[in-house]
Amino acid sequence: MLYMIGLGLGDAKDITVKGLEVVRRCSRVYLEAYTSVLTVGKEVLEEFYGRKLILADREEVEQEANNILKDADISDVAFLVVGDPFGATTHSDLILRATKLGIPYRVIHNASIMNAVGCCGLQLYRFGETVSVVFWTDTWRPESFFDKVKKNRQNGMHTLCLLDIKVKEQSLENLIKGRKIYEPPRYMSVNQAAQQLLEIVQNQRIRGEEPAVTEETLCVGLARVGAEDQKIAAGTLQQMCTVDLGGPLHSLIITGGSLHPLEMEMLSLFSVPENSSESQSTDGL
Repeated sequence: MLYMIGLGLGDAKDITVKGLEVVRRCSRVYLEAYTSVLTVGKEVLEEFYGRKLILADREEVEQEANNILKDADISDVAFLVVGDPFGATTHSDLILRATKLGIPYRVIHNASIMNAVGCCGLQLYRFGETVSVVFWTDTWRPESFFDKVKKNRQNGMHTLCLLDIKVKEQSLENLIKGRKIYEPPRYMSVNQAAQQLLEIVQNQRIRGEEPAVTEETLCVGLARVGAEDQKIAAGTLQQMCTVDLGGPLHSLIITGGSLHPLEMEMLSLFSVPENSSESQSTDGL
């Protein structure tokens, strides 16, 4: 059996009791290590689970999935995912591969950023399509995701922006030369995402377009959702450029315009001081 097990969003103790029982009896346990991270490292997880974990990076999961599935038809193999197993399309692919090989599978769900963002007070059923905001480079500055933000706002829906994670990435030079030398991990902050969004807004104005979002659009920045030091800040997109949310992982919500009174009241708990240039957020815990 292949077990796909969600680990939740905080630390080692966020795994479910059911998930932990499965982990402790499986012959091999893989930890997916590229779509998200917990606030603790692999060694802490191993100590709490009482099991050695095999790190599975993007290359192994997407190109060498058969190694993970090896002998899963005659023994139990666990694949651990931060958040919920279906938070990334990669994991659906693994299930499809297992099914083609005649390997049964079982999913043990957990909290995901997709539903945990409700902690800021915005109502989940009022969210539209989720978008990803990637790190720009000198030669690659995509704006196409902004069309989805525009469509969401036209429909009065909030947009959850998942911010880029670069883990085990190679520089262009090392990639071309075939050297397996990797760059240090990078995690996009709410500040960086907001600055890129404002640049898109400016580009649209230069092109004579009416941007769906402006400097004054109400947004919510979130950091380390599910952890004890979780931070939430509600303010304008301009304020999101300077708000201090601390370390990763960050997410950003662009509100859909009109808010329900309950949403407004909840966001007021996390509002950024208007006259503060170095705005501090509140954890609201």
